[in-house]
Amino acid sequence: MTMNNREKGSSYEEEAASFFESMGYDILEMNYRRKTGEIDLIARDGDTYVFTEVKYRKKLRKGYPEEAVTPEKMRRIMRTAEWYFTENSLSFYNTRARFDVISILDGNLRHIKNAFGGM
Repeated sequence: MTMNNREKGSSYEEEAASFFESMGYDILEMNYRRKTGEIDLIARDGDTYVFTEVKYRKKLRKGYPEEAVTPEKMRRIMRTAEWYFTENSLSFYNTRARFDVISILDGNLRHIKNAFGGM
């Protein structure tokens, strides 16, 4: 039985969450959706909130997975992170945040810290 794209995406997001947990991160949200967009994983690394996009490619035909995180996608993730901060009464000025990418290429996971933006 083959998985559809949503099922594949969910399985790779679960893999990324497991990786973060093995690194001592606390998983706060998965597939956090608002009108501005979606964030695949929201975790906390010590006192830093980590907003993460998970990208997968089976082969390099379409480029590296992280190359699919376009400037527009980055803006949507940052706007959605602002919603998260507001909904959770977190201060933009007193809370540390970073934007990471988990890139999975043919089963190999790579964690790219501070892949874009900043709050």
